[in-house]
Amino acid sequence: MDLTVTPESFRLAEAFTISRGSRTEAKVLSVRIGDNGVEGRGECVPYARYDETLESVTAQIEGLDLPLDRTALQSALPAGAARNAVDCALWDLEAKRRGLRVWELLGLAAPVPQVTAFTLSLEAPDRMRAAAARHASRPLLKVKLGTPDDMPRLEAVRDGAPKSRIIVDANEGWDAEIYSDLAPHLVRLGVELVEQPLPAGDDDMLAEIARPLPVCADESCHDRASLPGLKGKYDFVNIKLDKTGGLTEALALRDAARASGYRIMVGCMIGSSLAMAPAVLLAQGAEVTDLDAPMLLAEDRAEPLRYDAEGVHPPRAALWG
Repeated sequence: MDLTVTPESFRLAEAFTISRGSRTEAKVLSVRIGDNGVEGRGECVPYARYDETLESVTAQIEGLDLPLDRTALQSALPAGAARNAVDCALWDLEAKRRGLRVWELLGLAAPVPQVTAFTLSLEAPDRMRAAAARHASRPLLKVKLGTPDDMPRLEAVRDGAPKSRIIVDANEGWDAEIYSDLAPHLVRLGVELVEQPLPAGDDDMLAEIARPLPVCADESCHDRASLPGLKGKYDFVNIKLDKTGGLTEALALRDAARASGYRIMVGCMIGSSLAMAPAVLLAQGAEVTDLDAPMLLAEDRAEPLRYDAEGVHPPRAALWG
């Protein structure tokens, strides 16, 4: 068995901004695991919010002892980007070895397309109104917010896309007072869900203040170990492969979260179709799917995921799984 890690960059179609900053490209790590002429692939997106860099994640992956399997990997690396890329590559490798698709290995029904949110970057209100108008035919828009001056932005988006369903993502950018002031207006404007309104680790107030619309844990939820700390504060959990450390833990988190009464959102970092492919399997049956990253790219993999009016389609074998 041999393993290689390669940094890659994919240009975005336009600058993408959240409350923590902007980017014009997706910087990812691609992992290839070869064994007896068969190769599995995975991708991860190191995220500075979680103290990850391309260099630190590469070192984690290159420090693994080979050969390895998915079971050993769960204890060899912590939840995070490094384990995600390797875990997904191992799933891809096993599928190719056995001539099956990953969902067949899991004993699941063949996946079907999932309607996905389309994300509107944090901009000045007039620019967000124009972006909403361009995408007003999309059934679900996700609006990046997270500043003290967000109401004009949200009003502008609703004006630009009066018929779209809307969810918002504050990316930890509000405090309890700002969120309490905004929440009734979110309801008034038909917002269906708010992601991570308060900073992770400083979100206990969510258990004490009114929650007039569902609240989703993103930065506060990484893997199954996160679930006890969410009780009474959140209604949804946003499961991302780069947080769970791969498909193996993501599937386990999904089942544990449902058993604890949470509804499921499946999200992503800004990566290529290779990073989204395993998440499409995870998103089957989720209440909210947010796997639009390839739609934000100016360039993608040679065998990209297909997006159309039905949503994001399952990957072809040439891409993954």
